[in-house]
Amino acid sequence: MSQQILERVAGYEQRFNALFEEYFDTVTCGLDAPSLSRFTPDCLRLLRELSLRGGKRMRVVVLHEAARLVTEEPVEGLDAAALSIELLQTHGLVHDDLIDDSPVRRSGPSTYYAYRGRFPDHPQTALGLTVLAGDLALALSLQVLLEAKVPVGLRQAMVEVQTKAAADTFVGQIIDLERDFAAPPDEDVLHCVADYKSARYSILAPLQLGLLAAGEQPALCEKELRDYARLVGICGQMRDDYLDLFGDAVTMGKPTGTDLRDGKHSYTVNALLAAVDGPERRVLEAAFGDPFCTPETIAAVREIGESRGVRARLEADMRRYARQASAVAACWQSRWRQESVTFFEQLPLWSVERAM
Repeated sequence: MSQQILERVAGYEQRFNALFEEYFDTVTCGLDAPSLSRFTPDCLRLLRELSLRGGKRMRVVVLHEAARLVTEEPVEGLDAAALSIELLQTHGLVHDDLIDDSPVRRSGPSTYYAYRGRFPDHPQTALGLTVLAGDLALALSLQVLLEAKVPVGLRQAMVEVQTKAAADTFVGQIIDLERDFAAPPDEDVLHCVADYKSARYSILAPLQLGLLAAGEQPALCEKELRDYARLVGICGQMRDDYLDLFGDAVTMGKPTGTDLRDGKHSYTVNALLAAVDGPERRVLEAAFGDPFCTPETIAAVREIGESRGVRARLEADMRRYARQASAVAACWQSRWRQESVTFFEQLPLWSVERAM
């Protein structure tokens, strides 16, 4: 990306991080919780820690650049939309880590494991509080939109976008779990999971919210927005699955090999299964679904993936889908402002290359 775009991206991130911190400084006062409750402030504190601990804020960037497709003038409602997007993301992280039994998130304890540490003798309490923490983040993500100082019609439209995005994400989580109860899924199933679980709330909803806030009607170009979001979502899920085996645990802030240990038919695991046989396949099958699989075995599987060309093929596939997404965005040049169209053209390939 150009230096100008990178500076804009950095500016969005810095400004939003300050906004998010300010939001959590004030949200306790606006939450109608009884003064006797000690668990409610503790829940908010855990949500705050997770929300402010890292994250690239690319959803916020997409939101602001979507508004810039229409105008470079300041746009009301973007701050509320940004808070809503990232609170929905926090909700997803809390519940993802519970579903996956993940101890680490963003180089710190997951919310679930934080509660397990607080209540070692009460596992159901830890489980229940984790679920409720995620639910609270979801409720706050909608509340912040309902309180946005924008016209009623715009406020309603933005809430509808986020509600639909949340529902689609839940469906994505369901079919993600369902995927692993059958034979290894084909590529269409993996793409469907990526679309529902990731693309619709991470790309499509921020695009729609930014356009709405800027006075555009995203329904008039819904298909191309959905096509773009789906392709970027596939790239993103491929990247996440790729990094789960081939990434650096320190950089990511979480261990590698999780999908293999959990027995998940991710893009990477499916590619490995299709590429190996004989003794190598036996190594892979022994590791698949073994929660006690050692780091040494994960390293051995990674070496198999590299020697059999799986790593290279996944990288090529990511770039192919990224180029397709860029081609969709290029068609927006006749409709919207060039500088932000350029951002959306470059975003898919930039995201893929940055991950490798």
